[in-house]
Amino acid sequence: MLAAIQFPNLSPEAFGFDLFGMHFGIRWYALGYIVGIAIGWWIIRMAISRPRLWAGEQPGMTRAQLEELVTWMVIAIIAGGRLGFVLFYQPGYYLQNPVDIVKIWQGGMSFHGGFLGVMIALILFARKYKLVTWSVFDLLAIATPPALGLVRITNFINGELWGRPTDAPWGVIFPGPAAQSCATGTDPCARHPSQLYEAGLEGLVLCIILLTLAFAMGWLKRPGMLTGVFVLGYGVSRFIVEFFRQADAQFITPDNPWGHVVRLGEAGLTMGQVLTLPMIVGGLAILIWAARRSRG
Repeated sequence: MLAAIQFPNLSPEAFGFDLFGMHFGIRWYALGYIVGIAIGWWIIRMAISRPRLWAGEQPGMTRAQLEELVTWMVIAIIAGGRLGFVLFYQPGYYLQNPVDIVKIWQGGMSFHGGFLGVMIALILFARKYKLVTWSVFDLLAIATPPALGLVRITNFINGELWGRPTDAPWGVIFPGPAAQSCATGTDPCARHPSQLYEAGLEGLVLCIILLTLAFAMGWLKRPGMLTGVFVLGYGVSRFIVEFFRQADAQFITPDNPWGHVVRLGEAGLTMGQVLTLPMIVGGLAILIWAARRSRG
């Protein structure tokens, strides 16, 4: 008998109520974003409330600017994440069904798209208020990991984005025919809980590293350094987890069971790894550039 963990009986809906014959529900996924953004806002507020953390004791922005920044970020995350999913993962489908692009309640968000959307929004925001762009990037870098971790946990609660089949004792038996498509004989199919791997690396570990560097090591005085660490750290974390994560269904074929979009014999790279490689290279470049600039 396969040693594995049965998926807990969790509902994707955190709570709900019926009103006038209709059901209104709040899903864990939405709560993950809401709580993550709130924690990020609190972290940034703590950082700009401590002038000693900044070069010349001049924080990267004011509290009033922070309040407006939250609105910009919400719009950028939703628009960038959705458009990224459309362009990177299912362009053919959405080209034929353009009305479905706006149906974000059906699911389908890309971190890489959201990341690009946020970068563009931050640049425009910094120019509007004549802020140091790299300092604004640094603030968002230390604020983002909690949201990443929480959203990955909600992916687990939803029973989605599960990992590849495994015989490890911590493998999880996710419900549904798609998750059980690897089952053989009478044994259920256990898979890596890759959502939790990502929550641990991108959320908890990266958060601890960045907050330590920002609040204990004085790295907010060196614009760009924390941004480089975040981009590099996320890139490495995602690249590693992709070895355990099930590829998106549209990339999987009988002769390509792991869904590699770049194939090197039996090995290869998934779409997540292809999109993450530029982040690893870019994070290293930003980190080196910012270190040299701060020394100069």
